[in-house]
Amino acid sequence: EKAMLQLESKVKERTHALNKQKLLIEEQNQEIKDSITYAKRIQEAILPPIQTINEIFPKSFVLYQPKDIVAGDFYWMERSKDLINFAVADCTGHGVPGAMVSIVCHNALNRSVREHKCTEPSAILDNTRKLVIDSLSKNKMDVKDGMDISLISYEPKKMNISFAGANNGLYLIRNNELTNYKSDRQPIGIFEDQKPFNQQNIDLKKGDVIYLFTDGFADQFGGEKGKKLKTSNFKKLLLEIHQLSMKEQKEKLQESFKNWRDDIEQIDDLCIVGIRF
Repeated sequence: EKAMLQLESKVKERTHALNKQKLLIEEQNQEIKDSITYAKRIQEAILPPIQTINEIFPKSFVLYQPKDIVAGDFYWMERSKDLINFAVADCTGHGVPGAMVSIVCHNALNRSVREHKCTEPSAILDNTRKLVIDSLSKNKMDVKDGMDISLISYEPKKMNISFAGANNGLYLIRNNELTNYKSDRQPIGIFEDQKPFNQQNIDLKKGDVIYLFTDGFADQFGGEKGKKLKTSNFKKLLLEIHQLSMKEQKEKLQESFKNWRDDIEQIDDLCIVGIRF
């Protein structure tokens, strides 16, 4: 009987200790979650307001779906005189590390336009790369982080856009045909074979739709075989839906993404912007 009482007392002690531990872990989890949720507010504050985007591009949508609370993907807009610069970017990683790199890259884009007075997309990317590398390798530790980006400059008076990209291209759909404007195969960051960025000028026609995007959609695993969705299927989907209203296109993309991944977790941040001219 004595042995039984001792055992009971030990079990009670152990249960008490475990409950205490559980509470501590829950508290720590909550603290971490709260601070990341607050970081999300800071990150959202750097994104251009949807209302402002809609004023400039009345027929547009922004599909922005981070994998975690905070993201490595972001979209960016900066007006200067007659020009509107707009970009969709994907920084190394996702979650907290991705979000920290995104702040560095976002800041570099702003400085390229505001301080360094760059207007051409290629010049903005060249300058941004220099600033990002400077920021991320200040203390002789080469941080191999950076971003992929599609960037356009739009002149509303001229119905013309210029495009430059680092690893991320641009799709234009006209008369049911999709044209892929390819990017330079180099990131905004440290890269062995660095070259100045190229720029392509595109004369727009009324009704043209362009898409800027990160790789989160095409790289998602799902479907019956749990494979990647792939770029070819992404293009096919855009061709199927491009004539719908921008709101409906966004809904269709969300729906397709959800159906494709089913119960497989989202593997990366997701950002797609569509603009009809």
